[in-house]
Amino acid sequence: MQEQYQWGSAPVAQQSAEQVALQQNRVLRNTYLMLALTMVPTVIGALIGVQLNFSFLAGSPLISFLLFLGIAFGFFWGIEKTKNSPMGVALLLGFTFFMGLMLSRILQVALGFSNGGTMIAMAAGGTGAIFFTLAGIASTTKRNFTGIGKFLFVGVVVLLLAALANVFFQIPALALTISAAAVMIFSAYILYDISNIVHGGETNYITATLAVYLDIYNIFVSLLNLIMAFTGERD
Repeated sequence: MQEQYQWGSAPVAQQSAEQVALQQNRVLRNTYLMLALTMVPTVIGALIGVQLNFSFLAGSPLISFLLFLGIAFGFFWGIEKTKNSPMGVALLLGFTFFMGLMLSRILQVALGFSNGGTMIAMAAGGTGAIFFTLAGIASTTKRNFTGIGKFLFVGVVVLLLAALANVFFQIPALALTISAAAVMIFSAYILYDISNIVHGGETNYITATLAVYLDIYNIFVSLLNLIMAFTGERD
């Protein structure tokens, strides 16, 4: 009887494992598709912002920083509440349009250099290389990177506090340090977020897309800051 139970239950366990694997692959595939879609409103928002010379309370950096966080976390809350409905997709795309508008500020600064277009292309290429390399590692290796999540969260909190402090102090060296640290932290977050999908920790493609999008966005902005600091050329 015991042997029959073992033989009878094996296909069930195997079928269950296959279903889990299919679900995880589906979430990962949908995440990549949605991630590609989010680039459209981001680019549109950035182009509109550059054309209109968009400036988000530039005269008051502290209020601008705090208001940005308030709007961003408002979107996060809304996306989390509606992640299982079409409204979640709409809010996610609306958020990425807003982030495109915010991105236009640093793009305007970059385009003020004679080699601005080249620097933007370098930052985009570097971001793409980092993403595809680390996403490939996280999705193909058997190693689970979700254990680094707590350390990365602490790192993000420290980055936010340092960025807030630099709003007052305006120290160029600190700004570069923050950008360099952000590249490393959000690169590691790609490993974490993709691994979280692959190993079943994240089962919703909308929230998964939001997480990976923020990783890519922050890497791009930080790389562009570093590239401008070291290779920017004035006319």
